[in-house]
Amino acid sequence: MKNYLNVTRHTNVITKMARQQQDVDELFEIKNYFYIGNYQQCINEAQKLKKPSTPEVATQRDIFTYRSYMAQNKFLVVLDEIHGASPIEIQPLKLLADYLSGKNNKEAVVAQVDQQVATNANNDTLILVAATIYVNEGNLEGAYKVLHASECLEAHAFIIDILLKLDRVDLAKKKLKEMQDKDDDATLTQLAQAWINIQTGGDKLQDAYYIYQELVDKYGSTPLLLNGQAVTFIGQAKYEEAEAALQEAIDKDANYPDTLVNFITLQRHMGKGPEIANRYLSQLKDANPEHPYIKDLRQKESEFQRITQQYSPSVTSIPA
Repeated sequence: MKNYLNVTRHTNVITKMARQQQDVDELFEIKNYFYIGNYQQCINEAQKLKKPSTPEVATQRDIFTYRSYMAQNKFLVVLDEIHGASPIEIQPLKLLADYLSGKNNKEAVVAQVDQQVATNANNDTLILVAATIYVNEGNLEGAYKVLHASECLEAHAFIIDILLKLDRVDLAKKKLKEMQDKDDDATLTQLAQAWINIQTGGDKLQDAYYIYQELVDKYGSTPLLLNGQAVTFIGQAKYEEAEAALQEAIDKDANYPDTLVNFITLQRHMGKGPEIANRYLSQLKDANPEHPYIKDLRQKESEFQRITQQYSPSVTSIPA
């Protein structure tokens, strides 16, 4: 009986691994296009997968489809299609669409997310949605904590992004090692390595460029990859190359926020007049008024006005 149980257990493990490998193969293109920022192609590939091998694969396909629509600011598709009967793994995406669309009170959405995270920490989609909302709220600590409940590769990459925002390159490198142990060749792992290289600077900027270029060669250029290259160029004072990369990015998507932010930065590095930079700034305010760059700018302007009013000389009346 003992030998039989061992054989059965071994067979079950092999079957599970084979199923996971099949799932990966079915979803590879869909996930990969999402991670490199080619959202329309992600949707196209998802639509081609008409007969998924398992319900789990179908759910994952739909998750990346809805996330791609949201990345294109098409929130109504998500709000209309996700309902109470949708798979539990998909339902958190409606909260994210609700939050990002600004149709309802954001504080109410955050409260819902807090409640769901407290009672359902095993839903990777909920974890990623919660972390995204917390980061948008400026709550990096909350995002960092909730992401540790997930072992998925995307949660690891998200943690690295947060650590780099906090300038903790040392901890980011440790988390990258975990990603490399899980899947060294994964696109997310390669991107995380590029982010760390950019933050490290120096010779690592060129290494980051090569990572982005390899992904471009494999899967085609996207605004996300082109902006990554542009940042490496700016860091190396290769401003003409950066301008070319950003121009290609803006040709693909005129309202891609990172392109506009990096163009603003580049114009200042190149010493050009403020007119072009201000034009990109106006475009960013119009396309994405809640972008962190705009929020930070508003905060600095408000602080400047407060200080100016505080220290401005008072005008006293002069007696006649």
